[in-house]
Amino acid sequence: MRIDAHHHFWRYTPAQYGWIDDAMAAIRRDFLPADLAPEIAAANIDAVISVQARQTIAETEVLLAWAATHPWIAGVVGWVPLIDPNVGNLLEPLAANPALKAIRHVLQAEPAAWMDRPDFNAGLAQLRAANLTYDILIVHDQLPAAIRLVDRHPNQVFVLDHIAKPPIRGGSLQPWARHLADLARRPNVFCKLSGVVTEAGYATWSWEQILPYMETALEAFTPARLMFGSDWPVCRVATTYLGWVRTVERFAENLSAAERQAIFHSTAARAYRLP
Repeated sequence: MRIDAHHHFWRYTPAQYGWIDDAMAAIRRDFLPADLAPEIAAANIDAVISVQARQTIAETEVLLAWAATHPWIAGVVGWVPLIDPNVGNLLEPLAANPALKAIRHVLQAEPAAWMDRPDFNAGLAQLRAANLTYDILIVHDQLPAAIRLVDRHPNQVFVLDHIAKPPIRGGSLQPWARHLADLARRPNVFCKLSGVVTEAGYATWSWEQILPYMETALEAFTPARLMFGSDWPVCRVATTYLGWVRTVERFAENLSAAERQAIFHSTAARAYRLP
């Protein structure tokens, strides 16, 4: 069994998806389960994790409804307002649904100091009792704040999205690589090998350009805490679904069978408590 640990669905409107700029015009349309099903079939992917793309409880409810009607949607990373004093009551009915596996806030759109907010940390602290993972969506220069966040919650399971969006276009490895290795020393943190080509030039990226970043993530987290994610449909601005799968397969081809199984299945199964 192979798992795609990170993708999105949406019904596109310019108002709700203003972050999709002109350079990403190719994904300014709806992307629904019927669009993803043939993509995963062609790539020999058996199950997926659906991740929030809007910060609304309504979207989380829609994702959970799709999970109920599509057995290959193995789980949902949803959203709740973690800074809301009433977040426990808002979370309770969602967490009762076994398809809800994690919560995410779009921290990349916030100042790094957001992760130090007492109200945000108080809300995040409620996830462990609900047996929910927290997905960390940041860019590379927010890594120090993310380390502080993780250290406040040593018993919470975290998943770092998109290897913390390193500055691939600029060609710099440091200080991203150093901070990533520091974060990876926390054993409660997993990492998604996703969102890599979209941090490079959409039309100009190359294997040689992205390889050092993928190798850095592998060295930091090892296959035991590194998982494949497509970031579909966002990945479509730089490659096809199958193209990214083949890229990760190429990257992992010299690993052992057990290590490849970890990246494409068992790491995600552990992080998100999948059967």
